[in-house]
Order: sequence, then structure tokens, then C-alpha cells
Amino acid sequence: MNKSPVNTIASMLKFFMLLLLVFSCGENTKSSILYKTDSTIEIDEDDNKDSVLLKASHVIPTKNQMNALRDEFIAFVHFGPNTFTELEWGNGMEDPKVFNLENLDTDQWCRAMKDAGMKKVIFTAKHHDGFVLWQSRYTLHGVMSSPFQNGEGDILRELSQSCKKYGIKLGVYLSPADLYQIENKEGLYGNLSEYTLRTIPRPVEDRPFENKNTFEFEVDDYNEYFLNQLFELLTEYGPIDEVWFDGAHPKRKGGQQYNYRDWKKLINELAPNAVVFGKEGTRWCGNEAGGTRDTEWNVVPYNEDPRTMNLFADITAEDVGSIDRLMEGKYLHYQPAETNTSIREGWFYRNENEQKVRNTDDVFDIYERSVGGNSIFLLNIPPNREGKFSEQDVQVLKETGQRIEETYGTNLLENAKGYNNVLDEDEDTFLVLNDDKLTLEFELPKDIKINRFVIQEDVKRHGERVSRHALDAWVNNQWTEILTSTNIGYKRILRFPEVTTNKLRLRILDFRATPVIQHVSAHYYKTRPPVLEIKRSKEGMVNIAPKMADFKWNPNGENPGENLNKGLKIVYTTTGEVPDINSAEYIEPFQFADGNIKAVAILNEELGSVSDYTFGILKENWKILNVDSELKEHTVDMLMDENTGTFWQADENSYGNHFVSLDIGEETEISAFKYTPPTDFNSGMFEKGTIYSSLDGKSWKEIESFEFGNLINDPTPRTHKFKTAFSTRYLKLESDEITGSNTSSAIAELDFYKN
Repeated sequence: MNKSPVNTIASMLKFFMLLLLVFSCGENTKSSILYKTDSTIEIDEDDNKDSVLLKASHVIPTKNQMNALRDEFIAFVHFGPNTFTELEWGNGMEDPKVFNLENLDTDQWCRAMKDAGMKKVIFTAKHHDGFVLWQSRYTLHGVMSSPFQNGEGDILRELSQSCKKYGIKLGVYLSPADLYQIENKEGLYGNLSEYTLRTIPRPVEDRPFENKNTFEFEVDDYNEYFLNQLFELLTEYGPIDEVWFDGAHPKRKGGQQYNYRDWKKLINELAPNAVVFGKEGTRWCGNEAGGTRDTEWNVVPYNEDPRTMNLFADITAEDVGSIDRLMEGKYLHYQPAETNTSIREGWFYRNENEQKVRNTDDVFDIYERSVGGNSIFLLNIPPNREGKFSEQDVQVLKETGQRIEETYGTNLLENAKGYNNVLDEDEDTFLVLNDDKLTLEFELPKDIKINRFVIQEDVKRHGERVSRHALDAWVNNQWTEILTSTNIGYKRILRFPEVTTNKLRLRILDFRATPVIQHVSAHYYKTRPPVLEIKRSKEGMVNIAPKMADFKWNPNGENPGENLNKGLKIVYTTTGEVPDINSAEYIEPFQFADGNIKAVAILNEELGSVSDYTFGILKENWKILNVDSELKEHTVDMLMDENTGTFWQADENSYGNHFVSLDIGEETEISAFKYTPPTDFNSGMFEKGTIYSSLDGKSWKEIESFEFGNLINDPTPRTHKFKTAFSTRYLKLESDEITGSNTSSAIAELDFYKN
């Protein structure tokens, strides 16, 4: 439907008035540009693309959101019964005695976080299993019923004291989902109780609160329970700087609803400095692998006013804030993304010898992409059964912190001639650019080597405005474009091959409104020996080579492997020992049957991160015995081709449970198997299944059932170790439950391991 002439004229007049307000500000203006700024701005019915873009450029973070952005690099700590059962998701009915913690060193946690440069920690006070890690008045399912300190222990109490000691902010994760309250006969979750007026907190004899605030809410039993526990967390362990909610639902019951609006009132009153994750405060980046978008706008559209909403859907699309997306909404809202992932495979600690740990190169890369891509980096470090971060994790955190400090602790533009408002370290100075002057030049007294450039917009006062920019360097007496990129926001880190220059130029190529730059700096990252990738062909030939990083967010398309210095040497071991300069040198692919290979790159006498891979039995002689079905483009042989980029997929219309049976060539003693799910097909992953064995391929014996949790969000390889090793030649894997209650199943790769 076309707009009426009256509406069109009104829209044009409105837009020109907005432009007049914006361009009335000169280059030296230090006050906010005159158009009204807010964290949420409504889109009017007569707004067009230009006026929506102008409004979007005036959406700014709240004080709490701005503080969250400044934190940049923060920690997650998953701890609980799963730490002892080695599961990702518990069932809620674990005996509290399974939490057999004898020692706890939260000081060590905070020292490691401090060394990494982290400023805040989010602690899982209650995960989906409902087990609480503080002395709650409202349940006995938690540390109070465990052997830890004879039931008197309080993990959150000790962590809060350590946080104060080391200057780390504290946040709490209180899972809305609660399997104990679902499965327990007297559980409150979904018990269909009436909504009545109730007082929060509910008084408990002999456990008075020091905080005398009370609240009245019309709620059911579970929301009352949740509010009571939230009151405890917000009043007895503070100050609390973040409250973390997610939308995970391992199981539902009774149509239970969450009264977030009531939770929000409690948070606003009792923890006024807390940003709320998963609601209107900060949002999930959309994956748990440390993936980042090329362009991460923090101004996103909503169809309802997010300040009054009760339910928030995850924002997982690649495009979250382009003008096309903004035009689909009715409200423009500032909502930073948290890029969350774990330092280990999985959120909870399992073991030292099988559970993989990210190396320093990987963590530092995610740091640069996330913090340098207008988001917050949330890295999980799960404590082990000794109540400490494992030494391998601690070392990675320490090395990451050292790299951050070595790279970004010194601004190489410190003595440059240019614009003092953006070269200083004062957050309250900024530079408003004129439309006819969108280029900033900086000149140094002498040549410097750089490969990093940091840009920050003044989002605190003026929002996100730049949508495309370029960086040039003065090389061989002329300007040379180093790279172009898209938006900037709170912070953009540009990464590029090393360049030597004494002059740099930042060009703003496109913008939503008059650009306002708050800070720029130049840096140098010392190249380290590369991370190695160890692969084996189906025939058993092992290849070791530098792992090529995929900088999808960087339009320059730089591949670090192409910039490696000459003299790289690769050494390896097949004995399980860590390789050193005296270990065997890798020259060419070699034959290897099964077992562990560790390898390390040496560059200029510096050893890189150790890469290791444990190979299962060789697949050269494997044969498919039987399969229930397969799709033409995803045949069953793809599950044993040693290529995780291909996968077998069963026909969703086939009858019964999906299965595949294998002849592994000869009788072998098997101790474990590994399931690698496909990464681009998340609706067919094996959540539960059973392994069968046969010596003749006809008579089958059930060996064991297995369960893999959280596969959709974390599609990483999962290993199941059998309780007892067994000898067999024929193996069958059968699906019992597929993720998301789907009816198709898929396997990217299947591996079996000898005893």
C-alpha cells in the first residue's frame, strides 16, 4: 500500500528536521549530538530507511551495558555434580553425595582470571540439574546435603570473598530450568499451583535476612521458589554485576511459565549495577564455539518494547542489525552480544587425559575476534574434582593474558601527531567528524612495525554510526590500503600482515550519521610458532601441518600460514610424551596405525603450543555390514572416510531406530568409541544410543548405552569409554533418541579405540 501524500510530506519534514539537528554540531563539539539518545527508540509508522538509520545511530548503551562492554573479557565457571559424574547435563536426581568435594581453592580461580586479564566471573550457582552451590534456605538439594565441609560449605561464599580480594566482579547464573524440581515428587516446577499474592523472601525460622526489603508478587510455587533464591543471591554475596539466564530446557513439565518481569523488579532493586544476560541487557552470540559475525551491530530490532517484555528469543541469524533487519522491527534496542565458549570440550570438567583443552593461540584469536568485533568474550573454565582450575587451563590463561598485555599494553601511536581527542586515554574525549572531512591522518617521528589497529566509536554518548572504513599506511612514499572493514561500535581490532610505516590514515567510507570517534591505537603482535593440525588418511598416512586460521570476519582474507617466517621446524612423538627440540622431525607423511601423536612447531628456537590427537583403529579394512537407510548425498561410507566435513544421514522416513553395523576387519579389543556429529546439520545428532557387539555378524550382544548432552549448541566430538573393554570384530551403533526429537540421524565420523 502506498503512503498518502500527507504522510509522505510529514515523513520528509521529520527527516530533514533530524538532519538539521545533527549537522548543527561542529567538529569540536563535546556535548552529545542534539537528537535524543536512548537505549531503546521506537520506530514510527511513517519512518523510512533514512530516518530509521538516523534513529539507530542514536541508540546508546545503558550505564550497566557500558560497564559490561568495558569488562571485555570475562569468565564463566561451571561446577556441580556433573563435575563428578562427567556428564554435560545431569538428570536432576543425582544423590547430593556425588558432589564429593574435599578441597576448594577459589583464590586460585581468581588469580588465574586476573592473569588472563579477565574482569568478571559468572558462577553457575544452580545449573539445570537444580543442585545449588550455596546455603539456600529453600531446598536441601545442594551443598548442604553433600560431604563438602560436612554440609556446611558454600562455594559461592568463598568465590565472592576471593573476587573481592583480587578485584574481580561477580555475576551469578541461576538456571530457570530445574530438573530436580521437575523430577522430584514434591517438586515445584510445573506443579500447576495457583497464582496467589506472596511475599518475597519467604521467612525461614532461624535464618533471618540482613537485607530487610520485601516484595509482593502474584506468582505460582516455582516462581516463588525462584524469586526466593534470587533474593538470596542478590543480597548475601554482592555486589552482583551480572545475572545470567539462558533458554535451555532439558525437560518441560506442566506448562510452567517464567515471570521474568517479577525477577527483573527484584534485580533492579537489589542489584542496580547488574546487567542481565539473555534478556534485554546482553544477548547470546548464537553459538557456543567462539564464532563471531563479520559485522556485529549492537543495535537490534524488536517487535515489542524489550523494556517490558517477558520472553526473549535467541538471536542467532548472521545478520542482526542491517538496515533491512531494522526495518522489520518496531523498536530499536541496544543489546551487546556475549561470545561464549569453553576452554575445554564441554562446559564441565571431565578428565585430564581425554578432554581437549583450547591452546593459547585459539583463546587469543577468539579474544581478538570477539572483543575486537564489538562483543564481549565469555570464556568458561570448569574447576576439576580437586576444586581448582587444572594446570593446563591455568597455563593457557596466563599465556593469553601475557599476549594481550604484550600486544595491547603499549600504544605505538603514543607520540604521533594527529588528533589528540582520539589519541589520549580519556574516555570522555572524542572527535565529531565533518562530512567533508572523513579522513584521520597520524604521523610518527620514525618508522614502526604494526599489524594491529584498534578503533573505538563514542558509543557511550553517540551510539554506533560507522558502517564501513579503511586503513592506509604510507609505504614507499605513497598511501597503500592495508584493509577495509565494516562497522566499529565499541571496539574494532583490525588484523593484517606486518607493515613498517611512519604514517597511518583512517578513512570513513560509509556511515549512518555523523561519525564520532573516541579512540584509536596501533599495536604489534609478535608472531608465534603456528598451531599444528594432525590428520590421518583412511589408509593410515599421517600428515602434520600448520592449522590455517579462518578469519571470516576480516575482509582482507589474510591466512597467517602464508606469513610464517622461514626456518619452521615440526617435531613429534608417538609415545604420549610431550615433544621437544630433540624429538623426531616431521619431514613427510608417515604410516601410523593407532594411538596418540603429539606435535609442536619450532620457530626461531621458540616452541609453539602442543597439538595432540589420539587415533582410533585404522579404517582401511572396515566394511559396512548393514544400515537401516541412507540418503543419496550422504551415504553410509562417509562415516568412516576420515573426513569430518562429510556425514552419513539416515532417511527420516525409515521405520524404527536408525542403526549401522560394521565389520572392522579382525577381532580387536575395544575400550571406547568416539562420535563426531556433523557441524552443518544439527537436527540428526545422536543424543542417546546403544552399542552392540558380535563375533559372527549375526548374533548381537548389547554392550552399553550412551548419552551425549548439549549437542545442538556444542556439536563437538564426544567420547564414550566403556565400563569394561570387550573383544569383537563386528559392531553396531543404534540410535535411541535424536536431538530435538527429530527422526533423522547423522554421523560425520565414527572411531573405535583399543584397550
